[in-house]
Amino acid sequence: MQQKQVNQQRSVSVGEALPERQFTPDNVQLFLYNAVLFNAHRIHFDAPYAKEVEGYPGLVIAGPMLGDWLNQCVEEWLGDDGRLVSIDYSNRQASYIGETLTTGGKVLAFDPTSGEIELELFVRNEAGDVITPGTAVAVLNTAG
Repeated sequence: MQQKQVNQQRSVSVGEALPERQFTPDNVQLFLYNAVLFNAHRIHFDAPYAKEVEGYPGLVIAGPMLGDWLNQCVEEWLGDDGRLVSIDYSNRQASYIGETLTTGGKVLAFDPTSGEIELELFVRNEAGDVITPGTAVAVLNTAG
């Protein structure tokens, strides 16, 4: 049996920050995203309903969209050097159209033998509050 070695072209360090990315979704993006998910909850497309009936300050950004942004954060950081194995996140606070949200994260642990990487992830609002914390596991591609 041939033993695989982790691709040595990529260096990973505990504490390394993932590049941050900002998102400012608009009404159309939010509507189309929810249409693809068949999510017809009016808080995502009907501003008068969201404000007057549900009591929100505006249209609510869909929670799964935040999770997709966390996924993108990891995938973009990995590039072709690895793959995302698992991701877990929790939406803790609502966010609204007009807000700019920031994704990012850092390396919590790295096993150079297996290439496994444990990551801490976040979506932060403009006030700097982490509204969606998460974790992920990725693995670097192997050579051989």
